[in-house]
Amino acid sequence: MAKNEKQNVKQGMGVHARRAIAYVTLIIISFFCLFWFYILIINATRSNGEMSSGFTAIPSTHLLENWKNLLAGTLPVWSGMLNSLIVAVGTAVLCVYFSTMTAYAIHAYDFKIKKYVYPFILMIMMIPTQVTALGFVQLIGNLGLEDSFIPLIVPAIASPVTFFYMKQSMESSLPLSLIEAARIDGSGEFRTFNHIVLPLMKPAIAVQAIFSFVSSWNNYFTPALILHDNKKKTLPILIAQLRSADWLKFDMGQVYVMIAFSIFPVIIVYLILSKHIVQGVALGSVKE
Repeated sequence: MAKNEKQNVKQGMGVHARRAIAYVTLIIISFFCLFWFYILIINATRSNGEMSSGFTAIPSTHLLENWKNLLAGTLPVWSGMLNSLIVAVGTAVLCVYFSTMTAYAIHAYDFKIKKYVYPFILMIMMIPTQVTALGFVQLIGNLGLEDSFIPLIVPAIASPVTFFYMKQSMESSLPLSLIEAARIDGSGEFRTFNHIVLPLMKPAIAVQAIFSFVSSWNNYFTPALILHDNKKKTLPILIAQLRSADWLKFDMGQVYVMIAFSIFPVIIVYLILSKHIVQGVALGSVKE
């Protein structure tokens, strides 16, 4: 009995030690992740001259001044925010919906070329965007779609990365017996997908919606190739223009204010959907 008690005490101490190490590690990681946001907010409150003198962790009093100077400039900040919202929301919706539909088709149907379709989509996932950029821009020019949001939103329908994640999630959380039961009850395929599959996949959909939104929101490369009118440009392009201003007009305070302004929608979307992240990641990483 005494030996068993000693073993239980040692096991308990080991569990507490591992838990303490895990908490300390998480605290350190959280600190380094949030520290850069703190620096961003601090620098947004400082003037260009103050930032030239060095770093300080104490907020200054130039936040409103930097914001007013930013709005008084030539860059259309509010229209850039609206443009980014339109592109990011449209991309997230189309990407998640059609990628889930594609994953459902591969998961629920049996057809002759099924074993070839899945690896083919994964092969496409390996192709960098920069490789196809020239042909994409030429195609957009021939179609007369420059300075339009359509080339930035519609191609999101084909997202191999999102498809792969949704396919893995379905293998662990969407039993085929449920689909067969819906068919026996007379449910059509679109009704089954929209009213049964989508609600079951909500955690995974929320995770991919966050990733798609953030990826589109931060995308600079493709919009910079297509959008030329200042009123159509997204926030990443406007931030790059602000940073590339000549030295007479360059104001680092305005740059930091605009960066801080641009990340608020991302934080809001994350907070709304964050409760599904852990559950969605777990579903996507575990297979039956």
